[in-house]
Amino acid sequence: MASKKSKPQSSSHGEICPPTELPTYHPSTKDLIVVVETPKDERNKYKFDEELCTFALSSALPEGQTFPFDFGFVPRTFGDDGDPLDVLLLMDAPAAMGCAVPSRLIGVIEAEQTEDGETDRNDRLLAIGAKSVMFSNVHSVKDLSKALLNQIEQFFISYNRIKGKKFKVKGRHGPGVAQRLLKTAQKAYQKRERKLGNGKI
Repeated sequence: MASKKSKPQSSSHGEICPPTELPTYHPSTKDLIVVVETPKDERNKYKFDEELCTFALSSALPEGQTFPFDFGFVPRTFGDDGDPLDVLLLMDAPAAMGCAVPSRLIGVIEAEQTEDGETDRNDRLLAIGAKSVMFSNVHSVKDLSKALLNQIEQFFISYNRIKGKKFKVKGRHGPGVAQRLLKTAQKAYQKRERKLGNGKI
């Protein structure tokens, strides 16, 4: 998930456009845009640091544990945890860190995350890379095997346990519910931008 620090100033080379301010949907194809922070099979967890205006190392997984698929966020969204919405992106091969991947939303794992006694919603959207061949016939979480979904959920449970957090899965839902959550997060982003006086909506 992207860092929620204050936004960077313009550089001497011109206006900075951090990936958190990319469009939510591709202007031409209308595909959902997912910005990859941590590629598949990585032990290191990366996130976009807005103060540095680059991707920075966030944490590391224990030996033998890696991210099962690319992990990133949807630009111009604002979730209940104060960060852009998280996305697990299923594709044929890992994308590069920082890559903006045209995608289609197939569902969401609704979850609660508890840390230091405080519990927040921290859902995990699931998406398919629009150019994927291996997952070309997947349009809903219902098209994925239960075994794969169980493994994905167990990864997030284990990952959070390592960080001293509790990740509790509340349910699995298809693209309809995921789209509603996305729209809510877009509105929250727009409200936040208006409050900050940025005018970038």
